[in-house]
Amino acid sequence: MTVSKAQLKISDSEHLRRCERLLEYVQAEKLAGVVLFDSDYILYYTGFAFIPTERPMAFLMNAQGRRALFVPRLEVEHARANALVDDVAFYLEYPGDPHPMAVLAEALDGLGMKTGSLGADGDGYPWILGYRGPRLSEAGAAAVVPIRAFIEDQMAIKSPAELALLRESCRWANLAHTLLQRYTKPGKTETEVSQQASAEATRAMLDAIGPIYRGQNAFAEGAIAGYRGQIGRNAAIPHALANNIVFQAGDVLVTGATAPVWGYVSELERTMIIGQPTGEQRRFFEHMVALQDTAMAAMEPGKPCAEVDRAVRAYYEKHDLMPYWKHHVGHAIGLRYHEGPFLDRGDNTTMEPGMVFTVEPGLYVPQLGGFRHSDTVVITGDGVEMLTYYPRDLESLVIPA
Repeated sequence: MTVSKAQLKISDSEHLRRCERLLEYVQAEKLAGVVLFDSDYILYYTGFAFIPTERPMAFLMNAQGRRALFVPRLEVEHARANALVDDVAFYLEYPGDPHPMAVLAEALDGLGMKTGSLGADGDGYPWILGYRGPRLSEAGAAAVVPIRAFIEDQMAIKSPAELALLRESCRWANLAHTLLQRYTKPGKTETEVSQQASAEATRAMLDAIGPIYRGQNAFAEGAIAGYRGQIGRNAAIPHALANNIVFQAGDVLVTGATAPVWGYVSELERTMIIGQPTGEQRRFFEHMVALQDTAMAAMEPGKPCAEVDRAVRAYYEKHDLMPYWKHHVGHAIGLRYHEGPFLDRGDNTTMEPGMVFTVEPGLYVPQLGGFRHSDTVVITGDGVEMLTYYPRDLESLVIPA
């Protein structure tokens, strides 16, 4: 299947096929229907992107396939214009009187979903931004059956249209990262460089695909590249936070770049060094690339995810690098920056064609810095295809001092 630029989105027919697959599961499990509160699940099945707040929202589908969205009054027009559903039910406000969960009970009754077990991603709306309320099982459902595992497994296999969006994300992440590297110089701050690179890459993206582009992401709009504080010795902190750090000669830098495209995000990370690398910097950089190569060589359909992590851990152990290990090899990615399954020795999920992963084993050396590339790859019929394509070699990633 070829997906053209003019179709740079998930089609209504694909959303409906997803719902049909979910309906098959509902009917096979003899459920009265499903209630999904997770905003990513709602986007996956209905195409409706929104910002989750303390106001409960949910996707409802009964065993006959009728679909509804449950929203607060302030989201009604938004939902009717953008959600692929048959009905939009709403309540006035949270906490409200009656409480939104009491109104949800009425909506469930109207769909014939109060007389049997309900599949759900949780027994009630999660405690987002101070929300408090009764459980779903207290709203009249006979029983609540968890179905997250089914949904996550469905989301893990990406369609051709999803892969097209991920490739587009990789394209603009690549541009943002190119500009990030170009503008990084000693004496500048991570804030000014990140903002300049991200703004210019976003403008270029909108010039190229603006009429058919939507970010559909609650946290970012456009192409993004930055450092998240992983500069110098702070690069040894895998999940540091941006701190407006000033670049200095000799710094090890760990970057990050992405671009949400109709909700889908890729991950591109590189290790760069300001000035000529020292022997120790070069040694850890080369081991880091070898670790990533080891991971990708171990990835193929039919193998458990755990085998990838085991192969990488064996490299760490062989080269006495375990003191510098901090996390597993990678994770699935798509509508969320982190999805399951995980490239971890505790995850025996079988890799299948269409699964998309980040591959990012790292080395974290106190007083020296961190060394981590991350590439987004897709499992193919016989191995992996790398979707990101930024240079990985040290010479290409040295920034003149």
